[in-house]
Amino acid sequence: MTYAILLRGVMPTPGNKVPMADLRSALIKAGLLDVRTHIQSGNVVAKTPLDRVSLQVLVQDVIERDIGVKIKVLVRTHYELEDIMAGNPFPATAASRIYFSMLASPPEKSFLEEFFLLNFSPDEVKVIGSTIYTMYATRYSDSKYNNNFFERKLKVVCTTRNFNTMSRLVEMTA
Repeated sequence: MTYAILLRGVMPTPGNKVPMADLRSALIKAGLLDVRTHIQSGNVVAKTPLDRVSLQVLVQDVIERDIGVKIKVLVRTHYELEDIMAGNPFPATAASRIYFSMLASPPEKSFLEEFFLLNFSPDEVKVIGSTIYTMYATRYSDSKYNNNFFERKLKVVCTTRNFNTMSRLVEMTA
């Protein structure tokens, strides 16, 4: 099975820095196959017979042990990524302003109800299953509605990718 392995919170700063070349080497050494990375923000594609949970644990452990960073990892299959892209409720003409926040699990109903009471305008937010789809009025960096905000409000780990990165991950996992 080919998986997209999404690292949550990778930054170019020392606190959460995960050099992709080091990560590729460590994951190959751990037994993953055809390990590839996409940009420096924590996107890995690899093949393995492991199930999702075992893969998440393995990657988190490898990163902590070999790189010295403790971060959360989410895993998606090619078909799940395709479904996320197909479920995008916003027009493709707005691709540069669309982001996908993938949740580790669906949020509890009470947190979701409170979340929907918030005013996101001029940004638009839709939650479908375990994905938050956001279309920003200007740029992601201009909004307070970011990955950390979503995690705080929904009490679920998530990681966010833009439209271009998601499209590339779909291609890489095919």
